[in-house]
Amino acid sequence: QVQLVESGGRLVQAGGSLRLSCAASGGTFSTYTMGWFRQAPGKEREFVAAIRWNGDSTYVTDSVKGRFTISRDNAKNTVYLQMNSLKVEDTAAYYCAAARKPGWLGLRTEDFGSWGQGTQVTVSS
Repeated sequence: QVQLVESGGRLVQAGGSLRLSCAASGGTFSTYTMGWFRQAPGKEREFVAAIRWNGDSTYVTDSVKGRFTISRDNAKNTVYLQMNSLKVEDTAAYYCAAARKPGWLGLRTEDFGSWGQGTQVTVSS
């Protein structure tokens, strides 16, 4: 199973930018689809973005399209989430996730089998 550690979350003003990082270990990183999810207080965890194992395809949810970009560096076993034009409603704990098995592609929570501990992003008005 892949172990994941997120970093980069902090307090930021609306309109600002952040880059989240997720370092992976314990698996062949380049064979896993990677994703970012978020969970706000009192709400269910929701999909934010995903990237295929070789980086040739990315997927983002509509609410962040044009503002967030997911990328990966397979040489560094790291996936990133660049967040621009942040809004108060982006406030949440952000979780990195690895697909349930190598070569698996899906965007639902159940398509991911390994999760990080989360990093908090707070956007102030």
